[in-house]
Amino acid sequence: MDWTPKTRLGKMVLNGEVTTMSQALATKLPLREPEIVDILLPDLKDEVIDVNIVQRMTDSGRRVRFRITCAVGNGDGFVGIGMSKGREVGPSIRKAIDNAKLNIIEIKRGCGSWECGCGTPHSLPFEVVGKAGSVEVHLKPAPRGIGLATGDVAKSLLQLAGVKDSWGFVDGHTKTTVNYAIATFEALKKTAQIRVTEDQRNRLKIVSGPVSIHVAMTNMEQAKAAEAVAPKEQ
Repeated sequence: MDWTPKTRLGKMVLNGEVTTMSQALATKLPLREPEIVDILLPDLKDEVIDVNIVQRMTDSGRRVRFRITCAVGNGDGFVGIGMSKGREVGPSIRKAIDNAKLNIIEIKRGCGSWECGCGTPHSLPFEVVGKAGSVEVHLKPAPRGIGLATGDVAKSLLQLAGVKDSWGFVDGHTKTTVNYAIATFEALKKTAQIRVTEDQRNRLKIVSGPVSIHVAMTNMEQAKAAEAVAPKEQ
């Protein structure tokens, strides 16, 4: 990849000082280059949420522009949303995807439903609420096997974020697709902002970011514990 970073975070990624997206977000440095996300999340998927035509009358006639809303996610704890305007659809979509990469967040997942208790991070750890315009989205933990009982817009964002089971309730003018998508994104952002105790983390099986990393860390901890006990048994 022929890329010359211009920001401090970009140089840290290129030099190998930052190797994961979680580390990049933990630095609190501004994310201003989409190439950083391309390197740290190579399996990123994108989806067009809304395509809207904006018309404007001028002295020379009617001018038509497109307003595009896109979402990106790796299906394992990271999701972002972005918008752009342009005269052509193709370039506007690419710009909206780049903006979504710059707005990417790391969410928390868990098993927060009292009906479940399976111990896997398949749902949300607790209820979260997001609001944009007149639309207010409530996302609640659901037991395993329920699926995504939400609207199509919220379902797209939850799938990109890696949430497999959730209840969704919406108030307001849901036909405004952009506000619906932003409200869902704001609700998912709350999972990262709300602090949890160690007891809640263990009880609700809460993980932040990719599940695969937490599984590998758990396996390493179990292996070290087994090695520490083995000499005593001998």
